[in-house]
Amino acid sequence: MRPGLGLSVLLALFAWPGEVGAEDLPRLVVAAPETHRALASQLEALQPRRFEAAMGLIGLARAGTPIHVALVTEQAPEALAAPAWVAGYAYGALGHIVLFVERTPAYPDGSLEALLDHEVAHVLIARAAAQRPVPRWFNEGVAMVAGHAWGLADTSRLTLAVITRSETSVAELGEMFAGPSAEVTRAYALAGAMVRDMLRRYDRDVVARVISGLRLGLPFEEAFRHATGSSLTTFETAFWRRHTFWYRWVPLLGSSVTLWFGITMLALVAFRRRRQRDAEIRARWELDEQLERQRAGPPN
Repeated sequence: MRPGLGLSVLLALFAWPGEVGAEDLPRLVVAAPETHRALASQLEALQPRRFEAAMGLIGLARAGTPIHVALVTEQAPEALAAPAWVAGYAYGALGHIVLFVERTPAYPDGSLEALLDHEVAHVLIARAAAQRPVPRWFNEGVAMVAGHAWGLADTSRLTLAVITRSETSVAELGEMFAGPSAEVTRAYALAGAMVRDMLRRYDRDVVARVISGLRLGLPFEEAFRHATGSSLTTFETAFWRRHTFWYRWVPLLGSSVTLWFGITMLALVAFRRRRQRDAEIRARWELDEQLERQRAGPPN
C-alpha cells in the first residue's frame, strides 16, 4: 500500500454523502422589511431540492439548522458598510446570509435567486468543513460551480483575466478578492475555472474529498494532495499551461486583427506569385520571338 492511501480512502468515505432525504435539505428562513415581504415569501417558497447538487458536490449529507436570510435595503447599516458593487454575502459559521435587494446582482450571479444559491453554497461549504478555514479562491470557486452553469460570460471573463495578467498563484488569487471591483471579477473567473479544472482533471468527488480533509483538520495543501494524489503547485502549473494556450493564444488567433493580418499576408503572397507568373510568361514570349526570328532567317 502506497503512503497516504489509507487516509485517501478515509477521505473518500467521509466525502460520500449518500442519499439526501428531504428532511436533510437546506431550509430557509427569510426576514425582510414590509416593503419586501412578497419577495421574502417567494424565496422561502423555493424548492429545497435546488440545493441538492451543491450538497453532493461538497459531500454534505445533512444541511443542518435553518439558514437565515436577511433582505436588506440601502438604508440599512449593512448596506452602508458594504461596497456598492457587493450584492450579498454570507456568514458561513453563523448560517446567516445578507442580500441587498435593491442592487442588481453582479458577476458571477445574474439574478437574486442565483445570488441566493451562491451564498447558500458558502454556508453549506462552511458546515461541510466543520467551520475549518477554507481558502477564499477555493470557497468562491466551489460556490460558483454549485450556484450556476459555466457560460459565455464566464469564458469571456476568464479570457480577459488570462490575457491581461501573468500567471497568478492561488495565494495571489485570494488577495485579489480584497481588491477593487475589476480585480474581484477576474478573481471569480479564475477561481471558478480552477475548481472546474479540478473536476475535469480528477473526478466529480474531488471537491468533497478536499473538504473532508479540511474537516479532519488537515491544512488545505495536505487535504488537496490526499484528495488528488498531486501537489497544489503541480495543479497550478498544469492549469496555467493549458489555459495560457487556450485563452491567450486561441482568442488572439481568432481576433479580427489577426484575421485581417492573415488576409493581407495571403494577398501579398498571391500578388508575388502573380508577378512571378507574369515574369515567366514574358520570358516565354521573348524566347518564342527569338526562335521565330531565327526560323525566319536574316532580313533581305
